[in-house]
Amino acid sequence: MPRPGSGTKPETPSYPRRGEIYLVRLPGDPADRKARPALVVSLDVRNRLAHDVIVVPLSTTLRPSPTHVELPAGEGGLDHTSMAKCEQITTLDKSFLLRGPFAWTISPPKMQEVEKAIQRAIGIL
Repeated sequence: MPRPGSGTKPETPSYPRRGEIYLVRLPGDPADRKARPALVVSLDVRNRLAHDVIVVPLSTTLRPSPTHVELPAGEGGLDHTSMAKCEQITTLDKSFLLRGPFAWTISPPKMQEVEKAIQRAIGIL
């Protein structure tokens, strides 16, 4: 798998992959709210077999928090530095995935930061 900055995009499978960023519509948002990027955190085997995926919404509002992880511009194909808001982890039907993946998966160290922030959000750490 190419690393960020390698200039190539991996062949996209027919299902979302863990660590990819998609533009999504979040259920419960008012109809006039814009779509937002979200990071896929569910396992690939689940992503392939299930009708839904587990995601963490991203925001360009950069508010530090123990449950937020900063993803710099370029990470996973992001145009702007963003925060993964791990306390907002949610399950989405695949029909809510509007466009993606943006590019490659995020780096393994960033994915580990996201995993730890999810654990903090649910009281494991």
